[in-house]
Amino acid sequence: QVQLVESGGGLVQAGGSLRLSCAASQRAFSTYFMAWFRQAPGKERVFVARIRRSDSSTWYADSVKGRFTISRDSAKNTVYLQMNSLKPEDTAVYYCAAGDNLLHYDYWGQGTQVTVSS
Repeated sequence: QVQLVESGGGLVQAGGSLRLSCAASQRAFSTYFMAWFRQAPGKERVFVARIRRSDSSTWYADSVKGRFTISRDSAKNTVYLQMNSLKPEDTAVYYCAAGDNLLHYDYWGQGTQVTVSS
């Protein structure tokens, strides 16, 4: 069974930090890409960060570049999103995703809420 389970969300003040975790089943973790997306209230889900399994290359949305870091731990089948210098506009439900296609992800987690207060 393919599973992605996010954790680590919560309420934090602006300027603070959170680390999200995505525990993946072996099938999901073996896909070519793993990524984080987010969806703010009333808005579409958007890309946040991506990591490639083969060489751990990373990509970021401009809005989070320099503040967020995506990483993976193969021993734990887990992908992380370290979020620093959080802003109120980072408030959203954050989703973990996995897939073999750069533009299409086959597997999704249930999401974890991140709320940043001003």
